[in-house]
Parts: sequence; C-alpha cells; structure tokens
Amino acid sequence: MSIEIKAPSFPESVADGTVATWHKRPGDTCARDELIADIETDKVVIEVNAPNAGTLLEILKQEGDVVLSNELIARFEAGVVEAAPAAGAAAPAAPAVESQPVLAEEAIISPAAKKMMAENNIDLGQINGTGKDGRVTKEDVQRAIDGSPQQAPVVAHAVGASAPAVRADVAVDPTQRNERRVPMTRLRARVAERLLSATQTTAMLTTFNEVNMQPVMELRKKYKEQFEKTHNGTRLGFMSFFIKASIEALKRFPVVNASIDGQDVVYHGYYDVGVAVSSERGLVVPVLRDADGMSLASIESKIREYGGKAQSGKLSIEDMSGGTFTVTNGGVFGSMLSTPILNPPQTGILGMHAINERAMVVDGEIKILPMMYLALSYDHRLVDGKDAVQFLVAIKNMIEDPARVLLEI
Repeated sequence: MSIEIKAPSFPESVADGTVATWHKRPGDTCARDELIADIETDKVVIEVNAPNAGTLLEILKQEGDVVLSNELIARFEAGVVEAAPAAGAAAPAAPAVESQPVLAEEAIISPAAKKMMAENNIDLGQINGTGKDGRVTKEDVQRAIDGSPQQAPVVAHAVGASAPAVRADVAVDPTQRNERRVPMTRLRARVAERLLSATQTTAMLTTFNEVNMQPVMELRKKYKEQFEKTHNGTRLGFMSFFIKASIEALKRFPVVNASIDGQDVVYHGYYDVGVAVSSERGLVVPVLRDADGMSLASIESKIREYGGKAQSGKLSIEDMSGGTFTVTNGGVFGSMLSTPILNPPQTGILGMHAINERAMVVDGEIKILPMMYLALSYDHRLVDGKDAVQFLVAIKNMIEDPARVLLEI
C-alpha cells in the first residue's frame, strides 16, 4: 500500500522548513517509526519517521529544498520488511544483470550533491567522494566548483584488514590555504536576523553590577548531598537561584517583564523565563513556563532536561515559544563580562558571568571573595535607567542573602 509522507504541521510562528538530511534513499527498507529525514526550521530540527514498516519509494523534496506545512515530500510503500538471513545461511544467488552506470552513480551521490553537479556542469570524474562509503557530498561538489584540492575519502577498516591503495591522482598540498564555504543553517540565519533586528529596532542599554557569591556557595556546599538525595539526583546549581531572584525582581519591577506591541505596552501577569542553552546548531532559548510556581529543584531539573534535548536536537517548537524575560550564563565558558543582546519583544535579559576570587573591601577590611559580574540589558524605550539599576540591585541583594529568595522577601 502506497503512503504519502508529508512535512509536519508547522505552528503559526514557523512559515516553512528546509529538508536538512535524508537518512534513507529510494529502495531502502525501514522499520516502523525509524528516522528517515530531518526538516530544519528556524527554531528546531523536526524528525520525520517511517509511518510503517516498508520501503521508501520516491523522494519528492531533496536536501536543501524548502517545504511548507503538510507538503508532500516522499512516497512510501507499506509492507513487512523481510529479516536478514541468519548467520551462516546461504544467501540467494543474485541474478546476473547488466551494469547500470546511471543507477550506480545515483547510489553514491547525495540528492543535494547531484543537484549542485547538474547546475554547475560538474562531471562525476572530477570529484572524490569523502562521505561514508565514498558518498559524494555537497561539500565535495563545492570543492570541485571552487577548484580546491579534493580530499581523499576516509574509510574505516576492520583490524587486520589490508589498507586501501593510495590514489595516485589525489594531490595533497600541505601549503594550500584552503577555504570551506557552507550555507548558514536556518537556525544560525534566524539568530543572526533576530540579533541584528534587536540592535536596530530597540534602544538597548546595559547596566552592570557585581555580586558576592560566597553565601550561595556556602549554602550549596552545606546542602548539596541532601538536596540531590531528596530530589532524585537533581543537582543544585546557581542558575535556579538567579532565576528565582529574577522572578522576585520582576514582580517588583513589572515593566521589565513587559513588552512593546506597536504603540501599546503589554504587561504580562505571568513569568515565562527563557534560559539560553548552547548546542551544536547554535544558541537556543527554551522557556520555563510559569517559573514563579517552580521550586529550585524543578527549575534545575527542567534546565537539565532542556540541555539534553538541545544537544540531541530534540527541542520542540513549543519548548522555545514565548518567554517574557531571559537569563544567559556566559560564565560557564569563562566569560568575565559581556553585554547580552535582547530577545525581542522582551525588554530585559540578565547576563551571568564567571566567578573569580577578588580582593574586596568589607567593613574596612580587605577580604578575598568569589565575585561575579552581572549585566542587565534592557530596552530604554520602555525601561528607565532607574528601574533597570534597581532591578539589578534587587537581584544582587537576594543572591547575597539567599534566604530572601526562599522567603520571597
């Protein structure tokens, strides 16, 4: 039975997507729910799975093609996939057939690479495939177009197997100043677009302060083991304290939790806090919804869940939609001080940084304390400097006296 495979239904905030990768090719068999393709949007990568056990018949949208919501991308033949013969069983003899160079060529070239070859009149003989099993990739075709030296394919061999013969026609020039041109991913392009828009359409300003982390560090050290034991292995980090402190500060200064919509100011009566997370695809900002009702443990657990999803590409569009305020921690990468950029239509973003021991004067005495610089970027069109400064001071006071966070005072 033939089945149409369509792109997923995109939410209203996502106009279209791009076919990033086909994991199966026409003629390949698939198990039910096996991954067959990835569609990249400007927020997440959406997986397309096999609707049933069967065979992929035809690919209608190639890698790099733009697809709309529910658009037909492939055809699939449902049916029971025959199991591989048992070890030692004689395989049926393959019928003798004449060589078919066209099919053989298609079997080693990715669809996107084949399209690039046709558009640029590149012959297969000009290219050395560097992909798995000698597969020709888009990068291989691009090197041929640019005239860059072709790289020899990397092939894994079993222990004891003889090494492949070195091709005499592949010249490697160690002095060559190579360049590699690849298109931006949709996520990176979208991030670039939003960051540029934020700097051009907001009156962004940043205020700074510093916070003594010793009280939180001592509290964390004292209750670390008990916290993990009580909350099923959830670790007590610093992020949950800053998110809780931010929420209390937002309650005192609701303008920082507001947004501008045309000529209107929208005051949000809820606290959806975005947490910036780094992934291989770029920076993503999943959202803790109704964070004011979450405990320290639930905040830490959710952040950890989001981090795992980001690394495996499993974040959903719903995970990253909305948000009224954002917290980002450049300190995990060693940042001493930076100016975070707003995530419109939000009017505030808090930047955390590295904790470093510094000489500080306390009650007329010099003490060595673990200090962190804080940065609050805000939209000056809506947030006055006084409110921004007092907002950041409120966070500083709560972190330096963490009982305020727990008691909400």
